[in-house]
Amino acid sequence: MKLNYRRTFFIGLAFMSISAFWNVYDSIIPLILKHTFQIGDTLSGVIMALDNILALFMLPLFGALSDRVDTPIGRRMPFVLGGTAVAVAAMVIIPAADNAGNLPVFIGSLLVALVAMSTYRSPAVALMPDVTPKRLRSQANGIINLMGALGGIYSLALISALVPKEGKPDYLPIFACVGAFMVVAVVILFLTVKEKKIANQMRAEEEDQQEAAKPQGGPMDPAVARSFYLILASIFFWFFAYNAVTTAFSKYAQSYLGLAGGGFANSLMLATAAAVVAFIPAGMIAGKIGRKRTIMAGIILLGLCFFIASFFRTFSPVLNILLVLIGFAWAAINVNSYPMVVEMAKGADIGKYTGYYYTASMSAQILTPILSGYFMERVGYGTLFPYATVFMFLALITMSQVRHGDSKAPVPRSKLELLDVD
Repeated sequence: MKLNYRRTFFIGLAFMSISAFWNVYDSIIPLILKHTFQIGDTLSGVIMALDNILALFMLPLFGALSDRVDTPIGRRMPFVLGGTAVAVAAMVIIPAADNAGNLPVFIGSLLVALVAMSTYRSPAVALMPDVTPKRLRSQANGIINLMGALGGIYSLALISALVPKEGKPDYLPIFACVGAFMVVAVVILFLTVKEKKIANQMRAEEEDQQEAAKPQGGPMDPAVARSFYLILASIFFWFFAYNAVTTAFSKYAQSYLGLAGGGFANSLMLATAAAVVAFIPAGMIAGKIGRKRTIMAGIILLGLCFFIASFFRTFSPVLNILLVLIGFAWAAINVNSYPMVVEMAKGADIGKYTGYYYTASMSAQILTPILSGYFMERVGYGTLFPYATVFMFLALITMSQVRHGDSKAPVPRSKLELLDVD
């Protein structure tokens, strides 16, 4: 059986729309909070962490709800269509409130958009495994991750082109273009993927092929448990470093480096493109030297790039080179960390250990915008990259002590499987 590339492409439109939204959120909302409403970096960090706080509760809730509903258009599609409609409507109000300087309307519309995105993110992600055979899901997820990267690049390109270098920017065209992009993507998804029909066919095939033996869980060996807790600590530390930079980079570039307008988006596009290009080589390198060594190399490179970036006081083309290297380093870490976590789990416990992985990563993403924002507000913007460097050093220490979960896994036949990252 071969992967249905056409259908997978259309399913990936949902993730493309989600990624387009989050890149606008991470890049533009901090600028509005700072320049329009003069909100300090600490409180701004709290607001920027709201999406991850909501995600901790709402993603599992709405993922489970979408498992239980049954409508003529499927289980996931009602959440995708409804969530997109509400999110896009709220998105248009966000820049209008910015232009009017109306903080209550801005916060209200932002919360509505975040809640709406949280209601359909899990159902949208679950749509792929619903309609894809198990042994082809890794390839399919590779395509979906590529689609997500393209959605992010689309948003960053809009920001680069439409944010002026002088004067107060009007972000309405950016939000409107991204909203229209989301609507078109989801409408095409709805018209081309008949979820209920395909999912029913897939479930029948899976039942026919189901094996009698079920994987067994059980307690983890103490030595393996030690490595497991250490790699969770490492995940926490490197997300603490990386997410601090990605959340604050837009205002850091404008306020500290003097990069006018949407020029920062060009730099972020370089990092995003580099990470996507590096996904496949990162998996192939791990197949040769092992996952741990590949991750360690990524940690060292990422920490070194953050350390060097901390010496820049104005924008330089050298920073773009560093961002490309940061993209490569992040791919080396990201491609290989989740497989190490689940390799320590018993077969029946993979879902539980996946939850531990996301708890570690999302906890960091909740806390780090607040803590890094506090340092930027109280000490200065020059603390951002030293802050990230410190946490990468902590990740290096904890990761160096991990003794289990490594593997020189054979490189999959389809290189798309190497793009199967969270």
